Amino acid sequence: MKKTLEYYMNLPYKLEIIPDPDEGGYVANYPELPGCLTIGETMESVIANAIDAKKEWLSAALEDKYPIPEPFDPDEYSGQFKLRIPKSLHKRLAERSKEEGVSMNQYCVYLLSQNR
Repeated sequence: MKKTLEYYMNLPYKLEIIPDPDEGGYVANYPELPGCLTIGETMESVIANAIDAKKEWLSAALEDKYPIPEPFDPDEYSGQFKLRIPKSLHKRLAERSKEEGVSMNQYCVYLLSQNR
């Protein structure tokens, strides 16, 4: 199946909008489409500009045969993975999590989140 501009425009790409404290207005970007960003004075204008920016970004990518990433699908991941670790590390993690008063699972999630 050939993927068209319409196909990509209808995918649920994540749109991030943040206020611009320096210039006023808003900045919008699509994190899954590198470099696809825009600005707008009002929320309505930044949303309209974002849709236009996405259309232009996708059109250029299709024309240049640039690979277009599809949106992140959280249902593709269970949130679980198994990991084999040395017994000595397991012991240290268990002891440290006990000291912190949390489960070892919670402690490991904390440690992983600190090292993005």
